[in-house]
Amino acid sequence: MVTQLTGQPTTDDDIVHLTVPADGGYLSVLRTATAGLAARLQFALDEIEDLRIAVDEACAMLLAIAARDAELDCRFSVTEDALTVEVTVPTMPDARLPAESSFAWKVLTALTTSAGARAADGRATISLLTRRASGW
Repeated sequence: MVTQLTGQPTTDDDIVHLTVPADGGYLSVLRTATAGLAARLQFALDEIEDLRIAVDEACAMLLAIAARDAELDCRFSVTEDALTVEVTVPTMPDARLPAESSFAWKVLTALTTSAGARAADGRATISLLTRRASGW
């Protein structure tokens, strides 16, 4: 049993894990997976599009600091009313994520319920949480 950012327990069946090369050409795979999982949760169309854009922006931030020949590791955690997306990449030495006051972070926080980042041990992770606004 794993507890996600939502504070709700999930099981391994509620987690989708994708790994793609850290190359912009593969981001469409992650955007499509995001849309599919959000649709499964019955997110509204505008919520799905907002989440797709947020995942794309988070990945773009990580690609800018990714180590050569790195892979993007994307973990989707599904609960009854929320989708958490965590994207991780190995980084170049001394790489830094954009400041939380940057335009990119403004986009992430405007399009999701919450967004956060951490960098440690040569890896950077951006976490996005989106709760479904509409009822069933």
